[in-house]
Amino acid sequence: MFRPKLPTMPQPTGLVTPPAVVIEPTTITPGTPHAPSVPVAPAPASTRPTVQLTPGTALALVGGGTAVVLVVGAVLVSMLLAVAITAASVAVCTVVLRSLLASQHRR
Repeated sequence: MFRPKLPTMPQPTGLVTPPAVVIEPTTITPGTPHAPSVPVAPAPASTRPTVQLTPGTALALVGGGTAVVLVVGAVLVSMLLAVAITAASVAVCTVVLRSLLASQHRR
């Protein structure tokens, strides 16, 4: 009575044929070795580009980081404020309903 009834899988109707494509094994033949290429020497350290922070770039990075922190902080504070307002309104509704129900029992 309390056991679930599982549906039965339908049986195939008709002839089931195997796929027509047959994959044959192949033999692996070793390739002919080719001459090794000439190794490329790494560029000297003096020609590699280095990251240099100019005062303008550093100021832009600090300003961008400050903006991100302020935006994330504002979003988090607004979410916390929304939760606090909702909790306060639910508490007020609870007190009003409780007082209404208590006054009905007195009459």
